Amino acid sequence: MNLYYYLIVVNLMAFALYGIDKLKARHHWWRIPEWVLLTVAAIGGSIGAWVGMKCFHHKTLKPLFRFGVPVVLLLQIAVLAYKFFLSQ
Repeated sequence: MNLYYYLIVVNLMAFALYGIDKLKARHHWWRIPEWVLLTVAAIGGSIGAWVGMKCFHHKTLKPLFRFGVPVVLLLQIAVLAYKFFLSQ
């Protein structure tokens, strides 16, 4: 059950970070480093990152984000599927 709470929090955080970075980009403010955005996606926030990219139209042209975030998402889905369906 703790995994569910963790995933909810990290995905909300990823979504918020992508929105905040888009706001900062529009106003030419100090930006959130790309490694932070990618790390949050990699530690379980890939759904929030992907939805944030789509909602805010942010980082969608950068290949590392355009292809990297969906690949991380698919890997995370595969790990969760293995954990919950095949390991029992």
